[in-house]
Amino acid sequence: MAIDITKNPISIEPLAGGSPPQVAATEVRGVKIIRFPRMSDVRGELTVGEFGDGTFPFQPQRHFVVFGVPPNVSRGEHAHRRCQQLLICVHGRCVAMVDDGTTRREFVLDDPSIGLYVPPLIWGTQHSYSGGAALLVFASEPYDASEYIRDYDAFQTAAQAGNR
Repeated sequence: MAIDITKNPISIEPLAGGSPPQVAATEVRGVKIIRFPRMSDVRGELTVGEFGDGTFPFQPQRHFVVFGVPPNVSRGEHAHRRCQQLLICVHGRCVAMVDDGTTRREFVLDDPSIGLYVPPLIWGTQHSYSGGAALLVFASEPYDASEYIRDYDAFQTAAQAGNR
């Protein structure tokens, strides 16, 4: 089966100031873009997300921050069996690639009010980190090494079985 791949990463526009959160589906199965409210005044800018308001797709059990990534290095390169994730680049820029085994898309994450929701059985890779970039990841599960799928062929088999 051929995978539908885009050549250029998709830029995501933030919401206008004070707008309520918005959730939008993408072409990749289950992957969503979440635009959180963004406020700005003379003191600076602020973005906020509330757990339990229906916008956040799961109750986080852990978080981690990826930072200090050298040029030309990729992170991720795996899928999860159960874990859901929300990726937010809180400083700088990176590109997140998501792949459901049939469709692959890349999204530019360069605004702390933009989140990319990644459900289970989606292959994910993050690359093209700018200097000083920091990617905040919320996860629905505590860390469990056995929950990761690190081989792309094994991922495709699991993804096809999960879509039946």
